[in-house]
Amino acid sequence: MKKRLTLSALTVIITILLSLGTVAAASKETKKINDATEVMEAISAIPEKGIPTSLLAKARGIAVMPGVIKLGFVVGGRYGKGVMAVRRNKGWTDPVFLTMGGASVGYQIGAQSTDIILVFMSKKSVDGIISGKVTLGVDASVAAGPVGRHAEASTDILLKSEIYSYSRSRGLFAGFSFEGGVLQIDDQADEKFYGSKDITPEDIFAGKIRSVPASAKKFKRSLSK
Repeated sequence: MKKRLTLSALTVIITILLSLGTVAAASKETKKINDATEVMEAISAIPEKGIPTSLLAKARGIAVMPGVIKLGFVVGGRYGKGVMAVRRNKGWTDPVFLTMGGASVGYQIGAQSTDIILVFMSKKSVDGIISGKVTLGVDASVAAGPVGRHAEASTDILLKSEIYSYSRSRGLFAGFSFEGGVLQIDDQADEKFYGSKDITPEDIFAGKIRSVPASAKKFKRSLSK
């Protein structure tokens, strides 16, 4: 009887520890999507200095990478994680998680953290993400995006790139050029966040998730604004 109780107690402890590990992982992804939501809400708060609404209205997809780390010492690089949603049926899909990596060469030193927003204007660029990965400037053209209300009138003329890139530092948005960065789906993060193994980006974008976390719904609402 004592051995049975001991084994039973051990099983319970292991189950609890595994559950705590899963919750911790899920919380990590939840924080990332909450940070992405904060970035999108900041855009709505300063329309005169943010991404033009006419550009967002025509976007096929939006990726938000909060706290991307840029490191440099002669050879530099960027790395970060974020989320992306695509437009479907006049609304926005549930988000998938992305990773971003990239390197640059030149005189540089130090470290910096910044928020990056990528506005996808073509179906091709969105499909590239779904099928595997996209290298900015190689698989899809990328350019620094126009900023502020003064850019509204000229936005139609400027829409020549597949992706427009922005950075946010000290609360201000600015267009910036970021070529060579590699974007790809973070399948493990998707599985942890949605609690489903073997989930695919197609499943998420098609709305096949039965139980969508509240943080994902909040991010979708921020895009609708």
